[in-house]
Amino acid sequence: MVYRMIFNQEAYFGRGAIKNIPEVAKTHGFHKAFIVSDPTLADSRVGTVKKVTDVLEEGGIKFEVFTNVKPNPPVECIQDGASKFKTSGADFLIGLGGGSPQDTCKGIGIIAANPEFADVLSLEGVADTKNPSIPIFGVPTTAGTASETTINYVVTDTANKRKFVAVDPHDIPVRAFVDPDLTDGMPRGLKVATGLDALTHAIEGFVTPGAWALSDALSMKTIEMIADNLEKSVAGDKEAGEGMAYASYITGMAYSNVGLGLVHGMAHPLGGRLDVAHGVANGILLATVMEYNKDYTGEKYRDIARAFHVEDAYTGDLDKVREEAVQAVRNLTVNLGNPTKISEVGATEADLKPLAHDAFRDVCTPGNPRQATEEDILGLYTSLM
Repeated sequence: MVYRMIFNQEAYFGRGAIKNIPEVAKTHGFHKAFIVSDPTLADSRVGTVKKVTDVLEEGGIKFEVFTNVKPNPPVECIQDGASKFKTSGADFLIGLGGGSPQDTCKGIGIIAANPEFADVLSLEGVADTKNPSIPIFGVPTTAGTASETTINYVVTDTANKRKFVAVDPHDIPVRAFVDPDLTDGMPRGLKVATGLDALTHAIEGFVTPGAWALSDALSMKTIEMIADNLEKSVAGDKEAGEGMAYASYITGMAYSNVGLGLVHGMAHPLGGRLDVAHGVANGILLATVMEYNKDYTGEKYRDIARAFHVEDAYTGDLDKVREEAVQAVRNLTVNLGNPTKISEVGATEADLKPLAHDAFRDVCTPGNPRQATEEDILGLYTSLM
């Protein structure tokens, strides 16, 4: 068996990491940045975009800011960004934000370098691009998606009310700057959603059949860090928030290379059809899908249970420990106040079959340790009503 692992060429971690952007840009010979962010981060009352543009101005790097970014990024925003990048005179991109700005940025960079994919829809699945993206600096402002270090991005096909994943080594940012000063300001709800997204990445990346020793080491370290830090971070502990920023990146290194599973397969249709925030959807689904998968995961739930400080993780009966691992994740979700039913986010009985249809065909679903039928998926959605 041969395993492939793709990481950023270089990444910077720590408070003040964004101050390195101008110097790094100059070492590449870059002169002008095209910053892809969202309206909230660009708002002067929030000031996140200004923190980065101030650094660029001080470092003598020109820039243009693009903020036509929406949650669950639609095809049209990527196309608009690619058009504006083409006329901007910029020679590199900065993806500044959570998953939506960074995924939009990846789409822009790929299309700018591979104009034959300008429809965006043809990038679904394992994208057959020929050229690396316009160089991207990934700058996260949330601790969940890890888009700054992955080879994936998610797009919404608005015409058909569906989300799809593009998997493409050509889209990985050439540099990442993980600066907890930018993640401190997340509102509580966003900390919850992105933290549960990171936990889902870690657990799905840990139990997927494609996992191996290196990805397991990264995934398990992340699960430990999230178990110890997520609730504290949500409560306002800055040190815990810093831990979450790093945990998100670490698990991105793993899942990007080995894949995900049914939680993501079922979460994407909730986003595409009902516009549910991705992390919220993952939080609703995670414990239930863990329960569904438990008999297909070997001894790995012992490790998950231990990360959540279950006392008999390595001494108890395996079936019991698996249940304890599932319950630990369920308890965390409830304690954080994330919804636990899809009816809470707008799903109706009429949505169930279309959701199951889309989830069964999602690119993440085959990575599940237990191969699910469309009927299985319908049953899981129904149980969450």
